[in-house]
Amino acid sequence: MIRITHSIWLDEKAIEESFVRASGPGGQNVNKVSTAVLLRVSLDKANLPPAVRARLEKLAGRRLTLEGELLIACQQHRTQERNRAEALAMLVELVQRASIAPIRRVKTKPSYGARQRRVDEKTHRGKIKSARSGPVDRD
Repeated sequence: MIRITHSIWLDEKAIEESFVRASGPGGQNVNKVSTAVLLRVSLDKANLPPAVRARLEKLAGRRLTLEGELLIACQQHRTQERNRAEALAMLVELVQRASIAPIRRVKTKPSYGARQRRVDEKTHRGKIKSARSGPVDRD
């Protein structure tokens, strides 16, 4: 079990790892060694709370497949171990972001005094602008 928060744990059985050849720098090592990691997380097997799963699906975006699997790829480092650790860290960070419930907005109204000050300021600005136009000469 992978600990996400104090109350959310991710089942390791839901995660499949596969290693593929990475692109980018690395010299001949790139052509020989499969260092890039592809994590495939089955959200059905992950045992996440429904609200967290819904937010995770929204956060995942294009990384979510039609089968309900989350794909995380990492090929930043030159070793399998570092790429694997980075991909797991990305997964944990994504689930942690999904575990935070958004704060509901509380509707408020401006006070009577605030509305009065706004109207007074508008009439004051209108008087200033109307004073800018001088008398019109009509010959």
